[in-house]
Amino acid sequence: MADTRLIQSRYRLLDLIGRGGMGEVWRARDESLGRHVAVKCLKPMGPQQDQSFTRVLRERFRREARVAAALQHRGVTVVHDFGEHEGVLYLVMELLDGRNLSQLLEDNKQHPLPVPDVVDIAEQVADALGYTHQQGIVHRDLKPANIMRLADGTVKICDFGIARLGHDIGFTSRLTGTGIAMGTPHYMSPEQISGGQVDHRSDLYSLGCVLYEIATGAPPFDLDDAWAVLVGHRDTQPRPLRTHRAELPGFFDRVVLELLAKTPEERPVDAGDLRRRIIVGRTGEQPHLPPTGQVRLAPPVPVVLPGQQLPAWTRSMTTGHKATGTRPGLAPPDYSAGLTGEWTTGTDRRGLTGEPPPVAAERPTPSPERLSVLADRHSAGLNLGRLGHWEEAGEVHRAVAAEREHALGPDHPDTLASRYEIGFTLSRTGRASDALREFDRVARGRERSLGPDHPDTLAARQEAAYVLGRLGRHFEAHQVYAEVLASRERSMGPDHPDTLRCRHNLAFNLSRLGRLEDSYRMARDVASARSRLLGADHPDTLVTLYEVAYTLGRLGRWTEALQAYQEVAKARSGSLGADHSDTLSARYEVGISLGRLGRSTEALELYRALVEDRTRVGGPADPETLRARHGLGVNLGRLARWEEALTEARDVCAIRERVLGPDHPDTLVSRREVAVGLGWLGRWADALTVYRTVAAARERLLGPGHPDALAARNDEAHCLEQLGRGTEAAELYRQVAALRSGQQAPPH
Repeated sequence: MADTRLIQSRYRLLDLIGRGGMGEVWRARDESLGRHVAVKCLKPMGPQQDQSFTRVLRERFRREARVAAALQHRGVTVVHDFGEHEGVLYLVMELLDGRNLSQLLEDNKQHPLPVPDVVDIAEQVADALGYTHQQGIVHRDLKPANIMRLADGTVKICDFGIARLGHDIGFTSRLTGTGIAMGTPHYMSPEQISGGQVDHRSDLYSLGCVLYEIATGAPPFDLDDAWAVLVGHRDTQPRPLRTHRAELPGFFDRVVLELLAKTPEERPVDAGDLRRRIIVGRTGEQPHLPPTGQVRLAPPVPVVLPGQQLPAWTRSMTTGHKATGTRPGLAPPDYSAGLTGEWTTGTDRRGLTGEPPPVAAERPTPSPERLSVLADRHSAGLNLGRLGHWEEAGEVHRAVAAEREHALGPDHPDTLASRYEIGFTLSRTGRASDALREFDRVARGRERSLGPDHPDTLAARQEAAYVLGRLGRHFEAHQVYAEVLASRERSMGPDHPDTLRCRHNLAFNLSRLGRLEDSYRMARDVASARSRLLGADHPDTLVTLYEVAYTLGRLGRWTEALQAYQEVAKARSGSLGADHSDTLSARYEVGISLGRLGRSTEALELYRALVEDRTRVGGPADPETLRARHGLGVNLGRLARWEEALTEARDVCAIRERVLGPDHPDTLVSRREVAVGLGWLGRWADALTVYRTVAAARERLLGPGHPDALAARNDEAHCLEQLGRGTEAAELYRQVAALRSGQQAPPH
């Protein structure tokens, strides 16, 4: 294909006119019809790329073609043809003679566009969106670069690359995953950022951001830090447009602020409603239309320190770029290579086989093209991780890391960024020891190249501490967390989000060391700080409040724990939805607290409802459904309904054994609950058999001195005592006491 530059013996590629993360756009000539067209080509991922992810990309591309080809409106780019040629998927579109809004702003030296043009663009885009929304299509990535103004004044929406058919939920969930925010940060709606339900009103919000920018010269949250931009969208009302540019008409200011409402319900009903408002406003009359909701003004966006990173729910997202030109730091591509260029270059096997890279003096300077390809593959690995394909993401990052190390050196920031992601995927796939080695390697490299207090160095050390905790090495984790926290407080300040995240992790680790009062005080302080800075209902605030509740429970302060869990459950239900897994987890803990307080009737009612909700969301064999059923059974026992409790425990145990395995901790907990029920029903001989099975499994898996193994032997001794076998029981009690006295106390 690179030799002939001809696709399907019909489309001859002439000039490369655009490049993005998914592929390239070429000016081409349709040899059959003698007309010029634009051809978009999907970039191949190479032989090392995971095939399942490649299939997802291909499916998404074909979806784009079918969606776009079905649209027939003067305000939407026309698609003529699509197909696949020599492994490359292509889309043939009309060739547009004009400039996108990003280019128009650049042409105008970032000054806003003339008011009549702004209003005309708003009306035309609203008309086009009204049509696409009626077809059930949501664009999801509306931004200045995706809106073209042609030479004759016509405005067209381009690139439905992540559009979705609203009625085809199954397809969308396979492509984007649950809770994955897709789009460009400066133009994303609050519901996109939080991973919530997205419909046509999300496009209206994005359009509001675009109109704000072309009308004032800057987007509503004009910040270079991605975390600050996203928090602005979620939590801060934009300043009225006329405070930036007094000559804007009042109706237009009101319309854009309505588009930028934080909740979809406060925005215009649809694009048709929006267009009517604009048409009426252009006549100079006051529009007699129902309001979309009250727009509340708030103070400007608070100052955010440079380098402030994103919250956990937008990990690895960058700001992208506003309507200000090409990506910084990326040289213009060399168009002489033709369509495939670097895509068809063979992989350097030295980098993939693990052979040592050449010494620095012999390392050739990598071309900008090659670095761009590696950056795109790195992004593909991040996308795989966001989709939950951690094994496949790890393969991508390992391949990219090897090539980056060969091209750039082992301590180059890009190489270390790939190695950091390798550690992250290892951690998420249960390979904690391997992840620890990778994070330690990254931390040492970043310390050499960036310094010990650099945010990236501290991020690697903090992940290493997290993995140490996963390995049960809580004292070592505590030391690392404490050192990182001191550095973060010194270099970033006590209220920086990364500082607070480290303090949260340290509080969590303190509770695992048995230092419950210290853990409680620190978690309470972090929750207060996050509430003040991010809001009481922010996910980070609620995670810490959840930890406060957990520690209160371990301290036996169950009334306070119950109140805290109820606050978390209510807030999560409001912001994430009643069926979100985090909401359901908080409800489960509310049930635990009620049971501990002797309010088992209330706990039983809660767990019955929770079992129904978990079954509907995850199915009857889902581990969380079974956990809710376990809680239900425990509270049946507390109400002395032991026959029902035993039946429930046996059912849950059988399913857990089939789904999780006979030695899984949850299965053993259920088996113990079976023994408890047998004992309360006076069937002590049967109970003894079950208790011994649990004790033997825990000793084999955890060791005889583990607290859970000791508790199981204690259960066995109690059972022997109930059977009148006091001598055996006394001997077993002595063995348990000896093992406990030999354990080291938790460090303080």
